[in-house]
Amino acid sequence: MIEILQWTTLAACGLVALARIPSAVRGKNRTLFYIFALMTLAILLSIEGPYVAIDRALGGLNVANLILRLVIFAAIYFLGIRITRGFGATDAYRLITGRIGMAVLGLTSLTVVAVFLMMDTQGSSVGMTAVASRNAANAPLIAYYGAAGRAYPAYVSLALLPAMARAVTSTLPVLVRVGAFLLGTGSVAVALTLFFPFYPPDWGATAKFVINYSAVLCFVFGLALIGLAGLLYGKSAPRPKTSTEK
Repeated sequence: MIEILQWTTLAACGLVALARIPSAVRGKNRTLFYIFALMTLAILLSIEGPYVAIDRALGGLNVANLILRLVIFAAIYFLGIRITRGFGATDAYRLITGRIGMAVLGLTSLTVVAVFLMMDTQGSSVGMTAVASRNAANAPLIAYYGAAGRAYPAYVSLALLPAMARAVTSTLPVLVRVGAFLLGTGSVAVALTLFFPFYPPDWGATAKFVINYSAVLCFVFGLALIGLAGLLYGKSAPRPKTSTEK
C-alpha cells in the first residue's frame, strides 16, 4: 500500500510538472512549475530505491535526506507565495515572506543542517531509520532533526489555513472553492506532522506515510483544480482574485 501511494504521488507530481514546462518556458506561471518540480524531487527522494541509489552516488552519508528536507522547505515556500498571492491573502503573505517568516525559514534551515552535521550519518537509509539506532548519541539528534524538518512546513501551512477557510466559504467559482478545500486539507495534514512524536507506537510508519502523501496529493489536486478554474473562468466577469491569476 505504501509503495503504491508513493509511486502514485510521484507520478501525479511528475506529470503536472511536465505539463507546466511549456508555460514556464514562455515565462507564464513559473512558480507553479517550481512547486511541482520540487514536489517531484521530494517524493523521489522519499522512495527507498531512488533514495539509496542517489545517496550512494553522493557518498553514502544520507546527504540525500538533507537535500530532501531543504527541497521540502523550498517547495512549501513557493507554495505559500503562490497561494497567498493568488487569493489576495496579504496577512498570510506577510507571515511567510516578512521578517518573521524569513526568520523561521532561516532558523529551521540552519538547525536542520547543524543537527545533520552533528550525527554519524554513514550508510544510506531512507528516512535515516538505521542512523537513529546506530549509537546512543544519534537517537535524540534524529528526533531534533525531524522536528526541525517538520517545523517550517507546518508554520507555512498554519499561515495558509485562514485564507483557505475564507475561500471555501466565499462566492468564488465552485472549482476554486473545492481547490481551496483541498489546499486547506493538505495544510491541516502538514500541521498534523508536528505531533508525530506523540502518535501511539502501534500506529507505526503507515500513519505517517498516509498523512505526508495525502498532504502532497491534496496540494497537487487543489492547485490543479484552481488551474482548471482559471481556464474555464479566466474570461468571465470580474470576480475576487484567485490563484488562477498571476
